[in-house]
Amino acid sequence: MPRTYSSGGRVPRGAPGRALGGPPLPEVHTLRERFGALKNLWPFLLMVWRTSPHLTAASLVLRLGRALLPVITLFVGKLIIDDVVLLVQTPNKPETLSQWLNSGLLNWLGLLLLAEFALAVLSDILGRVVSLIDSLLSERVSNSSSVRLMQHAATLDLEDFEDAEFQDQLERARRQSSGRMTLMGQLLSQAQDMVTVASFAAGLIVYAPWLIVLLFLALVPAFLGEAHFNAQSYSLDFVRTPERRELDYVRQTAASVETAKEVKIFGLHSFLIDRYLRLATDFYAANRILALRRASWGGLFTAMGTVGYYLAYAYIVLRTLGGEFSIGDLTFLAGSFRRLRTLLEGLLTSFSSTAGQALYLDDLFAFFEVKPEILSPENPRPFPHPIRQGFVFDDVGFIYPGAERWAVRHLSFTLHAGEVVALVGENGAGKTTLVKLLTRLYDPDEGRILLDGHDLREYDLEALRGNMGVIFQDFVRYNLSASDNIAVGRIAYRNDHPRIAQAASRSQADGVIAKLPGQYEQMIGKRFKNGVELSGGEWQKIAIARAYMREAEVLILDEPTAALDARSEFEVFRRFKELSEGKTAILISHRFSSVRMADRILVLADGKVEAAGTHEELVAQAGRYAELFELQAAGYR
Repeated sequence: MPRTYSSGGRVPRGAPGRALGGPPLPEVHTLRERFGALKNLWPFLLMVWRTSPHLTAASLVLRLGRALLPVITLFVGKLIIDDVVLLVQTPNKPETLSQWLNSGLLNWLGLLLLAEFALAVLSDILGRVVSLIDSLLSERVSNSSSVRLMQHAATLDLEDFEDAEFQDQLERARRQSSGRMTLMGQLLSQAQDMVTVASFAAGLIVYAPWLIVLLFLALVPAFLGEAHFNAQSYSLDFVRTPERRELDYVRQTAASVETAKEVKIFGLHSFLIDRYLRLATDFYAANRILALRRASWGGLFTAMGTVGYYLAYAYIVLRTLGGEFSIGDLTFLAGSFRRLRTLLEGLLTSFSSTAGQALYLDDLFAFFEVKPEILSPENPRPFPHPIRQGFVFDDVGFIYPGAERWAVRHLSFTLHAGEVVALVGENGAGKTTLVKLLTRLYDPDEGRILLDGHDLREYDLEALRGNMGVIFQDFVRYNLSASDNIAVGRIAYRNDHPRIAQAASRSQADGVIAKLPGQYEQMIGKRFKNGVELSGGEWQKIAIARAYMREAEVLILDEPTAALDARSEFEVFRRFKELSEGKTAILISHRFSSVRMADRILVLADGKVEAAGTHEELVAQAGRYAELFELQAAGYR
């Protein structure tokens, strides 16, 4: 059954059919859903801690020190003002600076000024050290989460990667693996600000406790407004993930080395630019609506907070005029209230932002919860060395997720150990699907595949694939050195240069490499500086070398020679037949001059084996094989 992929197992409520292009904006999550997402913060913080306990602990300790500095500095300022007022009122006070210094009356004031200066310097130093630590920690967390994402993706099934919904989820997870690092600094800053708020609040409670209540009431509307718009922003991002992937695809297609030739020849630049502008304009329209609403309501809520602040300020001034507070108290209380208002406004806003970003974390952690379905058993059977009997397809049936037609069904045949079998059939006959089933990229929906009499699912998955050397028709053209392009066939032997050279010689890629300026160390592909592009046929020889590099029990060539001319392909398959002596091998090709070299040929049609035999036997049967052979032969007459 096809899987369902979503963020945290859910889809945003009320997501519209048309995600972009203007109102209405998508409905947001409920308040419970928004703050329920805060559950993601604990695993996120654990991830940060495990990345670097020392840097995390250092950041926390230093931030605790920074958190207490503002209230201490403000209180020292209050003492300075009170002392200055007291000195001004001193009877018979000194008139010159030397008299002030000699009198000793400035000793306490001097200590206070020195203390405030030291606090200012310490605050600056701590700020720079904290920024440095956070920068290093953020980089390490970003790298760690990206590596974890790649490691987890490597465990997932091919079925997942061929699903568009999964691609949306993967795209969101990729963005969050590096895009949520601001959340780490935000959480640490919140912890610091909460300590600072507690220290300021303690001072205010001593003088006027009800001011704290007034401050909270004035700031709650701004907090709720930010929470609402953060959730709406997330919902908008969620539903437009497919369009964002399309936008990135169009941008890449319009300006990349892989597509440049066709874009120029077909004059596609205007078409691609128009398509990009249409998508980008839709994005802008949706974001503009949300930004305008957010700015309008945010301005109103900020004004309410300002009114609350000045009511409290007027109250403090009145009590100072009544003689209840000193000038120093007035300065301390006014400064504390102003700082407290700024801190609380920032905290409430950041709490709302944190809840919004926690929704984004759903995308990352939901991706980590996707589990592969194709796994090794608990006690796997070791892969046989050598293969003694071979493979048996026993009434195998398979249908791709979401498809209506079976790719293969009632597929039964035997691939004997040490046999070279060619697969022939028209497009869609099931040839590549057969290879995917043999390598357990997919498991059959019906029937079973046996290896030496045992179900393929009983063997260790890594060992099974490790003994398969497969080159698909859509092989990857890695922008790596020539040596590494071959070494990917058995990457553990990347530094085994004789083995790489031998694989290149077997595939005739050595002649291609000998012409390169840097030979085996030459960068291939034009993505990076000094890269050299190869022809299609040259790339195919490099790709085939990967199969020989693998030195596997089973060799499979799935139409990787389509770009070679008939003579070159014939030579490749002739060498393949020679070099696969004693190994079990499968080759797929549409050229009958090549497949006739196989020990046996299987003709596939409608997902099952229609005929089997040698070239001569199949031609004599006057069936589909003979018809296809005659059609191809006629083209050469």
